[in-house]
Amino acid sequence: MLSTPDFWIGLVKIIWINIILSGDNAVVIALAARSLPPEQQRKAILWGSGAAVVLRIVLTVVAAWLLELPYLQIVGGLLLLWIGYQLLAEGDDEEGESKEYGTLGAAVRTILLADLVMSLDNVIAVAASAQGNMVLLILGLAISIPLVIFGSTLMIKLMERFPIIVVLGAALIGWVAGETIMSDVSLRGVLAANPWLHYAAAIAGAVLVVVVGKASAARASRAHGH
Repeated sequence: MLSTPDFWIGLVKIIWINIILSGDNAVVIALAARSLPPEQQRKAILWGSGAAVVLRIVLTVVAAWLLELPYLQIVGGLLLLWIGYQLLAEGDDEEGESKEYGTLGAAVRTILLADLVMSLDNVIAVAASAQGNMVLLILGLAISIPLVIFGSTLMIKLMERFPIIVVLGAALIGWVAGETIMSDVSLRGVLAANPWLHYAAAIAGAVLVVVVGKASAARASRAHGH
């Protein structure tokens, strides 16, 4: 099997898909883990990434079926909007001596919830490239672990140096949320008639998360006397 060109072509496709699709997951993990004390950030990244990969294995079996359930992606998209809002709203009130850290359990829970929603389409893409080859499928999932861990670690460092990345990360989650909502099976007819709604929903999701999240963070900051 290893000597066949199809296997290696499939593997290259899966690696490429993982590189492209692991970015948004890495952003979510970094946003969730940055609210932890530094010594717990690595644990959150490892546990969150590991649990997310186990979740993806389960999703691989049921993803195609789940994506055909009406309103599931609408609910998932709304959940992502909430997660994006929370991650941004918590961010600005974390300066100085009064910095309050989140808990490891809460960070891992946030990572899992976001990954559950964001991975449905990702899993479908990897499964399609594997074409039923379980070795390729397992390799694809295994490759995604170091990509997400490395990406998350890098993103946390960048977020510490460039706070604007936190806002861009939250906007990305809002963008994916808008896309997820419009991808729901119940909206296929509407989307087919109005293809522009896909991008309009994505932009609206990104703007909503940033505007509401920043406004909430500003209120919290004033309440704490910053």
